[in-house]
Amino acid sequence: MSERIEVQRTIPAPAADVFAVLCDPQGHVAIDSSGMLQSADGDVVTAAGDSFVVHMDREALNDFPLGKYDVTVNITEYEKDRLIAWTIVGQIKPQIGHVYGYRLEPDAADAQSTVVTSFYDWSEIDQHWRDAGIFPVISEGALRGTLGILDRTVRRGYPRG
Repeated sequence: MSERIEVQRTIPAPAADVFAVLCDPQGHVAIDSSGMLQSADGDVVTAAGDSFVVHMDREALNDFPLGKYDVTVNITEYEKDRLIAWTIVGQIKPQIGHVYGYRLEPDAADAQSTVVTSFYDWSEIDQHWRDAGIFPVISEGALRGTLGILDRTVRRGYPRG
């Protein structure tokens, strides 16, 4: 069984426009299809090592009794307009160790479009969480839904100044 999900969608926008949403803590909240991300605090990320706080509500999934809580998103990989990945640090111990991210590539058929790959990898999670049997937390359908919301959000001109 694979411990990684990847889904793709071509978004009719330049990579810089897509990447701007993915680097903004509020952008993460705006495109979340799970309903868990309620709001965020922090600056737009510009490098690996940056972080921001997301206020979560696990009741949206109704799968694990965490209720409302905060997590810190730690950027682990960053290549401007090409790649952003992060892990989550929360209050629960041991830390989980799953990774989320996006890879952006020019669309070979349309120079004004970007092929966006969303990925979710739980191959390195702590054994405690592996034994809990709750992975994957986010489904392939949820990743696809988030890409659809990302497409709509970018086409509407996010962020609006």
